[in-house]
Amino acid sequence: MELAFIPSPSTGVLHLGPIPLRGYAFCIIIGVFVAVWYGNKRWIARGGRTGTVADIAVWAVPFGLVGGRLYHVITDYQLYFSEGEDWVGAFKIWEGGLGIWGAVALGAVGAWIGCRRRGIPLPAWADALAPGLAFAQAIGRWGNWFNQELYGRPTDVPWALKISEGPNRIAGTYHPTFLYESLWCLGAGFLIIWADRRFKLGHGRAFALYVATYCVGRFWIEYMRVDEAHHILGLRLNDWTAGGVFLLAVAYIVISAKLRPGREEIVEPGALDDEAPVSLDKPSSAGEADSPAEPEAVTGAGTKTATGAATATEPRDEPKAESSAARPEPKKA
Repeated sequence: MELAFIPSPSTGVLHLGPIPLRGYAFCIIIGVFVAVWYGNKRWIARGGRTGTVADIAVWAVPFGLVGGRLYHVITDYQLYFSEGEDWVGAFKIWEGGLGIWGAVALGAVGAWIGCRRRGIPLPAWADALAPGLAFAQAIGRWGNWFNQELYGRPTDVPWALKISEGPNRIAGTYHPTFLYESLWCLGAGFLIIWADRRFKLGHGRAFALYVATYCVGRFWIEYMRVDEAHHILGLRLNDWTAGGVFLLAVAYIVISAKLRPGREEIVEPGALDDEAPVSLDKPSSAGEADSPAEPEAVTGAGTKTATGAATATEPRDEPKAESSAARPEPKKA
């Protein structure tokens, strides 16, 4: 008997007049916004300019979406190119199907292009974005809830996910693997924030920690899923991918810490100069010619003000001694 369960939405699309609002896309958009917003805060705290994270995200996000879709289509090609399937469905990204591995890989290429154009190091930018990416994934996973996809094995636990009858799915209650991954990503984000403050991670090590932590969670969550996937030696393809990427991330953390310990002192050249206070006591050489002259005191007839105007002064009553050098000498015959 089912005492409790997580209900699934009856539809993943809401219509605002003729405009369809898809829950899957909505979750991705919110996730991107959170990642850029929090990444910008961390970038400024590291000494960068406001808006740099967003400028580079303009390159990274489109590349990431294309990469995520390509990975999904390539690894699940039978869904689109088998006999009786419509290959046009490979372009229907709003129906779900983004591979995180392809999104991160190709998104990094887009970020590299953006960083090159701004003249900043990619590892520093990735470190600033790392926890925000984890939070973005936590939000984005709820798009799978709207589409009733990527659930786990059948179960009767109180937090089971109720799935309705539909194409390629059987009605029942299943492990909500989307929820497990969402919570895992939240924990990963807070772990990165703590580790970054505690160990001053730099040179891409905060991002590598995000990758390694995500891979650990993805491995056991992927093992619970029941959707169709390719298997190698009894393990799902994504389990092998998670294991391999985890080893690469850990190796990067160890090697990078030895070769480049500490954290970058400057993440964006010129950013600190933009906020440098202007000295009021000593004008810069460039502005000396245009700076106002100091007030000059003039004795006798008047006093010169800072604007150059002279003001009259009262004549002094005290007698002035005439200098002997000033008297004309008598002419000799």
